[in-house]
Amino acid sequence: MTVDRRNLAVRAAVEQGLLTEEQPVTALLDVAGIRSSVAELHAAFAAVTDAPVLHAFAVKAAPLVPVLALLRAEGMGAEVASPGELALARAAGLPPDRIVVDSPAKTAAELREALGLGVAVNADNWQEIARIDALLAAAPSASPLGLRVNPQVGGGSIGALSTATPTSKFGVALCDEGARDQVVRAFLDRPRLTRLHTHSGSQGMPLTRMAQGVLAVYDLAEEINAAAGRQQIDTVDIGGGLPVNFGSDDHTPAFAEYAGLLKERVPGLFDGRYGLVTEFGRSLVAKHGTVLARVEYAKSAGSRPIAVTHAGVQVATRTVYDPLSWPLRIAAYDAKGRPRTGPAVEQDIAGPACFAGDLLAERRPLPRLDAGDVVAALDTGAYYFSSHYGYNSLPRTAVHGFTTAPGGGVRFATVRAAQSVEEIVAESGGAERDALLD
Repeated sequence: MTVDRRNLAVRAAVEQGLLTEEQPVTALLDVAGIRSSVAELHAAFAAVTDAPVLHAFAVKAAPLVPVLALLRAEGMGAEVASPGELALARAAGLPPDRIVVDSPAKTAAELREALGLGVAVNADNWQEIARIDALLAAAPSASPLGLRVNPQVGGGSIGALSTATPTSKFGVALCDEGARDQVVRAFLDRPRLTRLHTHSGSQGMPLTRMAQGVLAVYDLAEEINAAAGRQQIDTVDIGGGLPVNFGSDDHTPAFAEYAGLLKERVPGLFDGRYGLVTEFGRSLVAKHGTVLARVEYAKSAGSRPIAVTHAGVQVATRTVYDPLSWPLRIAAYDAKGRPRTGPAVEQDIAGPACFAGDLLAERRPLPRLDAGDVVAALDTGAYYFSSHYGYNSLPRTAVHGFTTAPGGGVRFATVRAAQSVEEIVAESGGAERDALLD
């Protein structure tokens, strides 16, 4: 999202009543920005391979049906990791041949549904392989089947998101004693297994280490095909996890940079013999989202100014609990949605939840904020407003997509309405009020 487009959208959101006393927090999505990122992804891989590539959006990054429908219209598939995400992808119109199911804990019922639909399934472990064997014996399926392997290339700067460490919970640990031979034998015994899957990257992971993981799975594919005497592995799923720059408006690293690095480090993967699947999420939508919140009160403590807003842990859970790993940029606007000016003053941007650490930013230099002003949490298009945290029974925020006209007009479309108090009561057992009474 460019600064000019963001400023237009913020002012229009205020003028059009999307941010009010009754709705003091809302989220915006830049439709043109999302389309641009998808186009860049397609172009980046088209430049390095002529083989078919399915770019399957990681639904967990933005589990909103209109967003998934937009991505489908732009040529994306969907990577899902739960029955709920599968249902969202289907509700958005994704056909089975553009859906990939990944999860370390698939139940038999989940597998039965996926195999019945014919969507691609990446098994996580040997027990799941055995479960799939039994299900296929009872009911054949057209689903492409793969195995997730952990190349154990190491982690990044955020331990909780590092999926390729020696002890990661994901996939078959490829470097463990005897594991590689076991993987090769499993494929030779199961001609239906035609895919390998790995996912080494996420926020905080250097591109070179991500490329190491892709190289490891490519080498394994070559070994399996050589042992089989044919190309049994026809598709390699390289996952996603391209990190996002949360420090500025720059979109770095670029998809083209990553695709170019892979072409350099793993040239055989791009010579046309292998189909590819990617599973990017955050890197496609993060830069195109903004959470807006009214400043309810401006106060001070210990001589430090504090802007108390309505955006906190319920939308920015990771930032609140791990601000060093997930810092957010904050932009300041006045009550009419115009960029605030004036000397920068260190101040805290606080959320509404009832614990002291509910802060979007601490000691952040910004023009002094007053009650009624608006703060914008930038780069929040992935996870922030779509992975709600129900602390204090705070409602899910509304989400609005926007487009701009050449003359500067802004049009909004509701992606998700704000959660009502009645809906909070209903999901909190309101209809079962007397269930625990004698």
